Amino acid sequence: MQKFKDIKGFAFDLDGVIADTARFHGQAWHQTADEVGTTWTPQLAESLKGISRMESLQMILDAGNHADDFSQADREALAEKKNHFYQRLIATLTEDDILPGMKSFIHSAKVAGYKMSIASASKNAPMILDHLGLANDFVGIVDPATLTKGKPDPEIFVRAAELLELAPNQVIGLEDSAAGIESINGAGQISLAIGDAVVLSAADLIFSSTAYVTLQSIQSKMDKIKSN
Repeated sequence: MQKFKDIKGFAFDLDGVIADTARFHGQAWHQTADEVGTTWTPQLAESLKGISRMESLQMILDAGNHADDFSQADREALAEKKNHFYQRLIATLTEDDILPGMKSFIHSAKVAGYKMSIASASKNAPMILDHLGLANDFVGIVDPATLTKGKPDPEIFVRAAELLELAPNQVIGLEDSAAGIESINGAGQISLAIGDAVVLSAADLIFSSTAYVTLQSIQSKMDKIKSN
């Protein structure tokens, strides 16, 4: 693993890392699942984390054995309906919805000279950051519409590092999903997971909550691993 002093930037997932918009995705996808006749379960909800809109819809259809019941046009209409509902929900976001510690961490990283970018599968990332008051803190946002593959493929985090104009080993990627951690690892970056240590065991660094993510705590974990 790299030394902390060699890190020059951070690539952030958005949902579940900077703000809990995942709950809005859950509400919107739950509505879609009900509409197509798929039973909504915690397991299905978890599997959709970090996955693109059309891939998420496919997983919902597969979970209810409805993959053959909807044409491509039907699927696009369902995805668009879900997105409209989701956008109405995220329009209610304010700075108060930033997850614990994240506003302070982003501010301190910016002041310290680190570059930051967003690597989110959400096409609504610019709108969300604007509502959160964080739009000016990031060098850029990867446009998921330009990607050929979604997470767990590393493409989105490769692009996030390119936006920062940094080598992969100079970047720490932050994620809350197993698919996202796999994406970061595949991109050759240091993976920082936020959440369940068992589910996210493939990560280089694991924090149980965003509240514990600081430059000092990251350095401490990296130094500890380096010394072992």
